Amino acid sequence: MDFRSLVRGRVGWPRLESVVRELAARYGRDEVHVNFLTADNWLSTPMVIDDEWFVKVISRQNSMVHALFTTGRNLGAFSSGTEGFFEHFGTPLQMAEHELEATRQMRDIGINAPEPIEALEIDDLGVVVLEFLPSFRSLDQLDREAEVALAPDLFGNLHRMHEHGLAHGDLRAENVLILDDELYFIDATNVREDGREDARSYDLACALGALEPLIGVPASVDAALSAYTIDELLAAREFMDFVNIRPDHDFDAAGLKGEIEKRAS
Repeated sequence: MDFRSLVRGRVGWPRLESVVRELAARYGRDEVHVNFLTADNWLSTPMVIDDEWFVKVISRQNSMVHALFTTGRNLGAFSSGTEGFFEHFGTPLQMAEHELEATRQMRDIGINAPEPIEALEIDDLGVVVLEFLPSFRSLDQLDREAEVALAPDLFGNLHRMHEHGLAHGDLRAENVLILDDELYFIDATNVREDGREDARSYDLACALGALEPLIGVPASVDAALSAYTIDELLAAREFMDFVNIRPDHDFDAAGLKGEIEKRAS
C-alpha cells in the first residue's frame, strides 16, 4: 500500500465485503450488486448497492484525514479574522451519524437531499446509508443557460438553511446535484454552534466561488442578491481569499470582491 492509499484510508476488500454482507442481510437481500464509485474521496469509500442505496464506508484513517482538514480550515478561518468554526468527530461512526443527521435536518426544513436510511458501525468502520439518486448531474455538469437559471435556487435554498440555524460548511459544485431540474444538497460538514454566523458568511463565499467559474462574476452576484442583502455579501467577501486557496475551489475572488463593493457603493 502506498502512502496516498494509506492516508486516504482505503478499506481492503475483506472488510468491505463484511459491510456489504451485513447490509444485504439487514435489507433482506440474498444477493446484491455493488458499484464502487471512482470519486477522488479522501473521507470515505463510496459505493452504490443495487442502484438503491448510496453507502459511505468511513475508516479510522478517513477520520484522521478529516481531523487534518478541519485543522487546516480553522487555520484558514483565523486568517480571515475570525475564530475557527469547523468541528471534528472523534470516530468513524460519529462522522457517519453526523452525515445522516445533517441530511435529515435539511429534508426537515424542505431542502432536497437524499433520504437518510441509517448510520451504523460494522467491523470498526462507520457506515452511512442514504437513498441513491439515479441519473443525477452535479451543478458543474450543466450548460451555462441551465446554471444561470438554477443559480437563484441555489442561494434560495442556502438562505433557507441559514434561516433555520443550519450551515452547510462545504458547499461546492459537486455537492449540489440536479435531478429532474431540482437541486439536491449533499455532504454537509460540521460547524460549531457559536460559529454559525461566520459559517453562513463562509457558505455564501463558497456558493459565489462555486458559481463564478460557471456563470461569471455579475451573474453570480445577481443570483446571490436574489436571496441575500448587500451587507451579507460584504460579510462573505471577507472569506473569499480563504475559500479560494482551497484546492477544490478556483475562481476570480478579486472580481467577486470588486463587484460586491461596486454594488454596495
